[in-house]
Amino acid sequence: MNYRKMMCSTLVVAMAGSLAAAPLTSFATPGKKVGHAVKEAKQKVVIQVSDADPKKWALALNNAANVLEDLGKKNVDIEIVAYGPGLGMLKLESEVGERVKAALDDGVKVVACENTMRKQKLTQGDMLPNLGYAKAGVVELMSKQAEGYAYIRP
Repeated sequence: MNYRKMMCSTLVVAMAGSLAAAPLTSFATPGKKVGHAVKEAKQKVVIQVSDADPKKWALALNNAANVLEDLGKKNVDIEIVAYGPGLGMLKLESEVGERVKAALDDGVKVVACENTMRKQKLTQGDMLPNLGYAKAGVVELMSKQAEGYAYIRP
């Protein structure tokens, strides 16, 4: 066996050994609740909604509610960013408007993209009350991720 093959074999054996010795505590086990490590520090999550589908909005709102329930309101910052076709669900007559209002009441920040609003000729008066606004929804998502927010797109 030449030197190069011997070194590669040694490296493979060493890596396999270190992986075998690594604790498996991060994997879920039946009957054991996971996520406790997540609760130690304040968590941040940003959720993208760019679809006009009410089912996607319901899923995004369910995700936010589940995170709030599991981690507690004071332990997490949640922001939902809507742009493109998803923005329509933030209009006053939206079929998910009541659920959006409930999320806002629970401390979820819901942000509308002003670029999309301008293209759709919408004003803040056309939108649900208490929304946040970002000049560009995609840039808002990028900024939140740079700030350490986990990114979810249902």
